[in-house]
Amino acid sequence: MAFTTSNTHQAVIAQYKQVAESLRASFPDIADMLESAEVDLTAFVSMPRQHWQKIWSNNPIERLNREIKRRADVVQIFPNRESVTRLIGAVLQEQHEEWQYGERRYLSEISMRKLVTVLHGQTEVDPVGVVMPLTA
Repeated sequence: MAFTTSNTHQAVIAQYKQVAESLRASFPDIADMLESAEVDLTAFVSMPRQHWQKIWSNNPIERLNREIKRRADVVQIFPNRESVTRLIGAVLQEQHEEWQYGERRYLSEISMRKLVTVLHGQTEVDPVGVVMPLTA
């Protein structure tokens, strides 16, 4: 179930809890798992509304993984671990540059400015000049 019909943080959380509760009778383990993962699965609601779909979607990561696999399949046999690391690093760097500076940016500069403003609580922020911590 997508949370596209919910427009506010409270509405998304309420809908999330409703879904988890509706699963409790038939799938109690899944309902418990959803309850324990609520903070992670609803983290997107702390961002501006126009970013929600891009944040909750994992399509770009899946596409990136397919590209890495495609490039590795061409080589087939790597002489050592470092050569695999170099290939994957090159693919990741290309994708990063495309997302960051390409014609079809994943999030526009205006959109990123709003996002950085939300994350850092500042009114005027240059998104290129902000160093964001890496998280996994």
